Amino acid sequence: MNIVQIVSAAREQLSILTGLKVDTVSRVGREGRGWVVDIEMIELQRVPSSNDVLASYRINLDAKGSMVSYVRTHRYTRSEVRT
Repeated sequence: MNIVQIVSAAREQLSILTGLKVDTVSRVGREGRGWVVDIEMIELQRVPSSNDVLASYRINLDAKGSMVSYVRTHRYTRSEVRT
């Protein structure tokens, strides 16, 4: 699978598992024989949107694009400055 297919597979599988909407993909790369993808998900939509609660998820996929594991690594508001 190429990188575009891996990102698409990660987005779709994580959305199905969590029931959350994908905001953005912040990282994708090879790790061993598989892939690691970091995805920002909207956990709670608020008004204004700068108060949305987002979370970073790290997804591990095998070489065929099947999710092996995922973990939420960080939770924050959209307006929070991250360094």
